[in-house]
Amino acid sequence: MTKPSHFTPLMAERFRGYLPVIIDVETAGFNARTDALLEIAAVVVSMDEQGMLLTEETVACNVAPFEGANLERAALDFTGIDPYSPLRGAVAEKDALEAIFKPIRRAIKSAGCKRAILVGHNASFDLGFINAAVERCGIKRNPFHPFSSFDTATLAGLAYGQTVLARACSVADIAFDTRAAHSAAYDAEKTAELFCQIVNRWKELGGWDLVLQTQDNEP
Repeated sequence: MTKPSHFTPLMAERFRGYLPVIIDVETAGFNARTDALLEIAAVVVSMDEQGMLLTEETVACNVAPFEGANLERAALDFTGIDPYSPLRGAVAEKDALEAIFKPIRRAIKSAGCKRAILVGHNASFDLGFINAAVERCGIKRNPFHPFSSFDTATLAGLAYGQTVLARACSVADIAFDTRAAHSAAYDAEKTAELFCQIVNRWKELGGWDLVLQTQDNEP
């Protein structure tokens, strides 16, 4: 079937031209400007012909602390990360960001979107560290909206009555291994599953009507 000239990809329709990308970071503290970014992971999502979200590619990097970064012992004890272990294969912050951003930019173009929007569990934390790292590294093309985000802690509180990721996943019947938690890749993937499930369930309940959306775009 040939798509009409006015066809707009469903993903671009669903989120007003923004592509949701699930991000999780592991850090050496809570201050995005002074504390080291140690891990970053991104999960790209797609949308099928029925308007349902699907998880796609995961990309993750271990990050070497930037020069002069603060390392809070309590944060390292919590995550279990040894920032200077050679086994981590950590890369410089700028290299990590570019490795994460490359597939995101590709997905934005493929989905017909204009920019990415960060999805995170307590998203302001992740977005703050991303923005601070982008500024430190002098990266000119940040694919993410600079201040808007989707917060799965809020969405899960609404949908499931739980704001802690592990508990929200449990109520949503999403398998969650607490021993694997506090790895950026694992937490990003579980956050992605949670986000997709909430968005898809909302659609099933009639909250986003694909038929009406299609009709609205007809000339």
